[in-house]
Amino acid sequence: MKVEKFTIKEIMYMMQQRQLSDETVEKLQKDSRITVVKLINKWVKEQKKSLTESQRIQKMYVYEQEFYNNGFELVAGVDEAGRGALAGPVVVGAVILFKHCYLPLLNDSKQLTAVQRDRLYSSIQDQAIAIGHEVIDSAIVDKKNIYQATVDGMYGAINQLPVKPEAVLIDAIPLSRLAIPSKAIIGGDTVSATIAAASIIAKVTRDRLMKEYDKLYPQYGFAYHKGYGTKEHFGALKKWGPCPIHRRTFEPVKSMVSCELFSLPFDG
Repeated sequence: MKVEKFTIKEIMYMMQQRQLSDETVEKLQKDSRITVVKLINKWVKEQKKSLTESQRIQKMYVYEQEFYNNGFELVAGVDEAGRGALAGPVVVGAVILFKHCYLPLLNDSKQLTAVQRDRLYSSIQDQAIAIGHEVIDSAIVDKKNIYQATVDGMYGAINQLPVKPEAVLIDAIPLSRLAIPSKAIIGGDTVSATIAAASIIAKVTRDRLMKEYDKLYPQYGFAYHKGYGTKEHFGALKKWGPCPIHRRTFEPVKSMVSCELFSLPFDG
């Protein structure tokens, strides 16, 4: 059958089924129908974009591949969300993906929109071998310090995995007490697929928790800034003072709490 005999409906079906050979595409690009030419050129552009994205994702398995090459198939990625916030918990995510699992747009959660994160969160939930997360509330952060609370949370998230990992990749923080091979990678959430997936689990989980806290303390705007030090958050702190989920060891909350203590009447 000549290419010219294909209807637009038939061409669209072949596109959906990816049944277009290079030869057919080339002929369709010379079709006398302008609509067909526009349609096929758009499809070619989308295919190139898809190929570029696929190649980018595959490059994010370089560190995982090092473990795969040594016989470790169950590689977990670990990352946190909320270390720099003035309020709310730190959340740590841990994820084990199938080898070279293809998750379009996978990246450091901070590089994604909220909509993209939510979609990837659902995809990770559907496709991952195992997912774990640990929530460290603000009181624990104040008690242990932010670094130690994060480290403990990472161990906790790994222990929450329903499938035991054989190796672990962590964003930036070395976990020396692990009994299995591990590697800490600076900026790991941008170069490792499993760490990026963990960052999305941590970020989405924490954002949803902060939206719930917003219902309890609506005057602070937690649903919008998620507890980070924005101009609006500083303004609310100045007006209302800290609430129960603010971190007492973080400035400017620390100074506000100190002022409140010194302003209490002396009972001698």
